[in-house]
Amino acid sequence: MTPAVPNSRPAAVPNSRPAAVHCRHLTHRYGDFTAVDDVSLQVHIGETMGLLGPNGAGKTTLVRGLTTLTPVQEGEVSIFGLDARRDTMDIRHNIGYVPQQLSIESALTGRQNVDLFARLYDVPRKQLRARVDEALDAMQLLDVADNLAGTYSGGMVRRLELAQALVNRPSLLLLDEPTVGLDPIARDSVWSQVARMQDEFGMTVLLTTHYMEEADALCDRVALMHRGVLQAVGTPADLKAELVSEASPTVSLEDVFRHHAGSDLSEDAARKGLREIRSSRRTARRVS
Repeated sequence: MTPAVPNSRPAAVPNSRPAAVHCRHLTHRYGDFTAVDDVSLQVHIGETMGLLGPNGAGKTTLVRGLTTLTPVQEGEVSIFGLDARRDTMDIRHNIGYVPQQLSIESALTGRQNVDLFARLYDVPRKQLRARVDEALDAMQLLDVADNLAGTYSGGMVRRLELAQALVNRPSLLLLDEPTVGLDPIARDSVWSQVARMQDEFGMTVLLTTHYMEEADALCDRVALMHRGVLQAVGTPADLKAELVSEASPTVSLEDVFRHHAGSDLSEDAARKGLREIRSSRRTARRVS
């Protein structure tokens, strides 16, 4: 099922302000393995950017670098003009992050989970209750806010994680496989709430996903990674148009994905991605 998210919002365009995200020659290694290899990428303010690639492509390492959870080894990263090496705490106060792995505490209520994140983000005490309620209401969870999070369905858990990420009213929302393991209806619910918040507050969104129909419907532009290297960046329409031919008059974003990565997945690359695959499967089992 295609996500019920309007695709008519005009793409964001560069302006005189700093880019929401600007990576310059970013490289990150784990021992002898290069997870991110000389990546340069800009995400414009107000844009929805999709980061696509097979398991082990380096997507999560790149996203963690943007959140400052993984220190910059080589190259430069700036978020709204803030340097990821020097301005770590300022960046963290400007972003919201939903990781692949579940980040809720099932023994706490939904409200307590969001309240905990609000305190971590240093939301002013006088605004704390209102901001927590605002985030829960935005994700349509206010009526179950005092229920234990362990009783929530998979879709509700993901919306609770979004509430946690939104409680500080971030300018940049980073979503790493946010709908893994969810059924199509739950996925639609998550994305419709993200789109509403983006339209209301002008957030920039960077997401990773393996669902090509999500990327096609949601993203102003997509960036395709393979083996740590950025292979292509453009609008879904432009990337598909590049592959249209007499032999293939109709091209999907999945065809683009396979063109840049799918036909070249070696046994070695598969081994490198095994840990990420196992992690995703564990997450899927927990939210199903």
